[in-house]
Amino acid sequence: MFGVVTRNEEELDWPEFDAGFYEVKDVTGRSAEPVAEGVNMVSCFGDNAAVEANPDLAPVSDAGERATRERPYFDWAYVCPTREDYREGVLEIVSDCAEVNPDVRLDDVGFPRAEYCYCDRCTERFETSDFEDRSEWRAEVVTEFVAEAADRIPGKTYFTLYPDPYPGHLYERAGLDLDALSEYVDEFVVPLYDMAYTTTYWLETIASGFEELLDVPFSVELYAVDVDVDNLIHAAEVAEAYAENVLFGYDAGNARAALRRMKAESRDGVSHE
Repeated sequence: MFGVVTRNEEELDWPEFDAGFYEVKDVTGRSAEPVAEGVNMVSCFGDNAAVEANPDLAPVSDAGERATRERPYFDWAYVCPTREDYREGVLEIVSDCAEVNPDVRLDDVGFPRAEYCYCDRCTERFETSDFEDRSEWRAEVVTEFVAEAADRIPGKTYFTLYPDPYPGHLYERAGLDLDALSEYVDEFVVPLYDMAYTTTYWLETIASGFEELLDVPFSVELYAVDVDVDNLIHAAEVAEAYAENVLFGYDAGNARAALRRMKAESRDGVSHE
């Protein structure tokens, strides 16, 4: 199956795509009304606007640094997953999405890095919990949130993973216990973004790693913006060898051109220049 990830509602109806994903809330904090035609996507703990308005929402590292765009390794600001007021707002968005389309995709779930969070709230909650290991406590925080979200999703729960299949990395970095999450997630989505896809050995390596790592089906999401169509086709063919589905992100026109060419080239007895 080939699908599209878009911010443009009209592209969800294009016949070339078997499925469509629509951004309802993204990492900038921009929001839109959910749609019935596609799977609505929610950035759960990535939110520039919320953190700019209230910096105390951001997780704090063990060195006292907030997880904002001012840090050289963050492309967006994060919200601490223990912020119950913010969590409840995200869960309300998930409920709103599920009322329109029963399937929902959860994006940007987890802690930003291994050294987060040491804010006063997290420190107190960990110290008063039954956990002796902070990593186990973090994983429980994330799994509890996903369980609450999945309980509000009557259809399929999709979940975006950081593209790192090295054993233990997602647990150590983001607090993602994949075995625990698999109880609530129907399909993982792994974005493998490149600006050109002139080489794909790395894509094959990462996709094969996730195939071995996950017990739940997963999709690969490719970046389609301004990518040469032939290169995009090749990337899709590599991803398709491992993933349940292949999604094209944020340039439906380019993705449509790639799928049309792939379909034409697959016809027996017909050649195309």
